[in-house]
Amino acid sequence: RYAKARAESENLPRISVQHHHAHIAACMVENGLDGTRPVIGVCFDGTGYGTDGTIWGGEFLVADYHMFTRAAHFKAMPLPGGDAATRKPARIAYAYLLAAGLDADDETLPHTQALSAVERGVIRQQVAQGINTPLTSSAGRVFDAVSALLGVCQTTTYEGQAAIELEALADATADGVYPLDADAHGVIDPAPLLAGCLADLRAGVPVPTIAGRVHHSMAVMIARVCQRIAQDTGLQEVALTGGVFQNVTLLAKTVPLLEAAGLRVYTHRQVPPNDGGLALGQAVIGAVEWMKTHKG
Repeated sequence: RYAKARAESENLPRISVQHHHAHIAACMVENGLDGTRPVIGVCFDGTGYGTDGTIWGGEFLVADYHMFTRAAHFKAMPLPGGDAATRKPARIAYAYLLAAGLDADDETLPHTQALSAVERGVIRQQVAQGINTPLTSSAGRVFDAVSALLGVCQTTTYEGQAAIELEALADATADGVYPLDADAHGVIDPAPLLAGCLADLRAGVPVPTIAGRVHHSMAVMIARVCQRIAQDTGLQEVALTGGVFQNVTLLAKTVPLLEAAGLRVYTHRQVPPNDGGLALGQAVIGAVEWMKTHKG
């Protein structure tokens, strides 16, 4: 709104830049890429407005400074209350289990114990009727759901707390893999991952082991999807960006898998992968767009 008002009042050009496209551009320019060839951009974060009107955040985009196409993404899941749900990840876990067709009301589960029967009833109605429940493909919200499901973090006081606490206790040596992959349409359904977590939790597997397996499963999935996109497009360069890649455990597991597949990996070293680096990508895309429309 601020940009629109400034553009109108001062007769300035106004260029719209999609959130995740900007993240990838920031990673590209930090690594000295001139944009003459696209990259496979893996942008995992919490919230960014998507071109289809849903909340994106688990995206595989083929992108350069001019354009992007969405090659794969997490399945859109219900977020009851919108971003307010991040303050109580137990709500996200409950909604995701409902959407996945899993037993969300098991009284032995930590997230269920963190919600009253009235709260669960309200969430169930919200999800069923789509009341104040936007859809999101956010990878950050998947980590939130798992954190609450495992009893790690049910309420938050700062951004990213549920995922940060999940990473902090994760056993980085755990190498089990939960089913997690893109279907023929490039959609990654988190339901099998959640089902695997549930099964291990009920079997008495230690929470640090489950948390470690979640991180490993995410890394394996990223590598698989990028390999398929590389085969389809001929591209061999991958940019990892978005706030989720502040997760050092995930990053440390993902990069070697991509490199072992013969892909060149670009990460952030000077510019933050989260929204702190977003303006750089917006500026580069905006400059390229402005020059394209003002040739001569």
